[in-house]
Amino acid sequence: MRIRPAGPDELPALQDIERAAGAAFRDLGMAAIADDEPPALDVLEHFRRVGRAWVACADGDRPAGYLICEPVDGALHIEQVSVHPDFAHRRMGRTLLTHAADHARAEGLTALTLTTFTEVPWNAPYYARLGFHVLDEAELTPGLRKIRAHEAELGLDRWPRVCMRRNLDSR
Repeated sequence: MRIRPAGPDELPALQDIERAAGAAFRDLGMAAIADDEPPALDVLEHFRRVGRAWVACADGDRPAGYLICEPVDGALHIEQVSVHPDFAHRRMGRTLLTHAADHARAEGLTALTLTTFTEVPWNAPYYARLGFHVLDEAELTPGLRKIRAHEAELGLDRWPRVCMRRNLDSR
């Protein structure tokens, strides 16, 4: 498996990965999430242009997973990490998160953060196994509060959600 920056011509493939990965939410009664459109091409291009969009390639050089992120309040916030179901259970998501952590350290950031669904097995329980912990309301930074408010506006709070953080060692 190889992690590398996403290329401009690969952004539609990232949308395809997101759609395929999202389909599993339908089985959990979360059809609205399964049907949600992936990030728009201009959004993905922004992350790519600023150097915060990476792809994981398993077979050749074609993306099978991706991660986009941005700095928020001294941490690197994982905006999205998705792996195509055909490549599930190969540690691709974990490898993308490790790459993001290395990038965060190099930028002097102290943690990774993300928001996620609590009752989806490949969401909060998965991230907890990778060393993330749930932040209580008092621990939310202003940036995370803003992100959560936006998610609420989008209707994501119909299902339980949390902010999570993984502190980074300095290595």
